[in-house]
Amino acid sequence: MKLGISIGYSGAKMDFDFERVRLAEALGYDTVWTAEAYGSDAITPLAYLAAITKHIRLGTGIMQLAARTPALAAMQAGTIDAMAGEGRFIAGVGVSGPQIVEGWYGQPWGKPYYRIRDYVSIMRKIFKREAPVEHKGREISLPFTGEGSLGIGKPLRSILHMNPDIPIWLGTGTETNVKLTAEIADGWLPLGFVPGAMKTFRPWLEDGFARAGSGKGYSDFEIQASVNVIITDDVGSALKSMKPNIALYTGGMGHRTKNFHNDTMIKRGYPEAAARIQELFLAGRKEEAADAVPDEFVDEGALIGPIDRIREKFTAWLDSGATGLTIGTRGGTKQLEALELMAKIANIEPRI
Repeated sequence: MKLGISIGYSGAKMDFDFERVRLAEALGYDTVWTAEAYGSDAITPLAYLAAITKHIRLGTGIMQLAARTPALAAMQAGTIDAMAGEGRFIAGVGVSGPQIVEGWYGQPWGKPYYRIRDYVSIMRKIFKREAPVEHKGREISLPFTGEGSLGIGKPLRSILHMNPDIPIWLGTGTETNVKLTAEIADGWLPLGFVPGAMKTFRPWLEDGFARAGSGKGYSDFEIQASVNVIITDDVGSALKSMKPNIALYTGGMGHRTKNFHNDTMIKRGYPEAAARIQELFLAGRKEEAADAVPDEFVDEGALIGPIDRIREKFTAWLDSGATGLTIGTRGGTKQLEALELMAKIANIEPRI
């Protein structure tokens, strides 16, 4: 199994630990992933990482569709891929949620399914440069001819001769969009993926492969799950330390009626906990919301405990159906120890 490392998005101050990425590259990690919400962006840190690394693949996990047009997303992907040495960039794309799309970016939520399909199609046309780009989509069209248009937009072809095969991965979790991911994308950044989840996801993915045609299947497709790793003898305290963030996403990252993280907890078999966490969080009772997160829910999606427990639990991830696993680490020098441990357990080949 390939391993990745996530640096996510920054907090109140820019605090990315780029040396941790260098260590991961030396240990043989395959990918590094950035993210964005409504602060630091996902692209800029990868430009810096392109300059200080040589081998590790550079992925956005994810670029939010509403943050940039598909043309700009393709331009940024093509530019960084060229700067890094062709073949290192992964364009991870997703829709985010309506609170951010409409509240931060001032864009309509619209029809995410069609927006994703249009977005990916336009990006691929730009990468390939087979003709000036024209696209008649349900949500996005080029050239633009809608309200306010002068009607003189011209189909254009990228000046930069980009890598035509820059992979596009999608961050999705609903049945409709997971099927779409398998149909049109090169890889998947799943929401709510834990060992055992493929019994739900497998028929969705295979439906998408069938729609794609040309014999597409798992051998043509990467699945990058993610897991938090904490080395500790106090499993209970470590589980508790992760609950406030889970409560934030399950209870408050979205609207009461539209929260994909809450939906994920329900899908994983915890509907009562999901409802209670949301109720408490939206009432401002955040500590109680965190306490309502089940230990089992946290433990299913994490590798926590002494080294032997982590090693034993990792076997379930090897059999999970994921082709890659992004390692999240917490806690000072323990972060480096966790990266080194996972490299040994996964038996990846170091680059040093």
